[in-house]
Amino acid sequence: MYQRILIPTDGSDVTGKAVAAAVGLARALGAQLETLSVKEPFPYSAVSEIQPVPPQEFFEAQEQIAQQRVQQVVVACRDAGLPCAASTVEALHPYEAIIDHAKARGCDLIVMASHGRRGMRALLLGSETQKVLTHGTVAVLVVR
Repeated sequence: MYQRILIPTDGSDVTGKAVAAAVGLARALGAQLETLSVKEPFPYSAVSEIQPVPPQEFFEAQEQIAQQRVQQVVVACRDAGLPCAASTVEALHPYEAIIDHAKARGCDLIVMASHGRRGMRALLLGSETQKVLTHGTVAVLVVR
């Protein structure tokens, strides 16, 4: 059924639930696992007079955070006896990076966590999961 499963991570606690669901599916289906963390781009222009953080310092910090996030997923998968490939990518819109990565890597399922926001909070904060569902063509399993 599914052969390659992508688990995007933002480092939140609910990602653990998505990892557990993905691990269970991968084990049952004999699927491969991948994880992805999306890094924020540098928020200031190169010609801006105000840069509270030097660009290189910002990029290094973002990479370190992204690596920690994917390593959490890799360790959880390894503890369950399954390998997991890890990637980080920089993107302005995480949902686009998730969709693009899934297509590029041949993933046929994306397992994502939902924070369960409703009403005005969901409208104002948006949801990367909702955007992946809306704009992507790969199957998505949403875990709460």
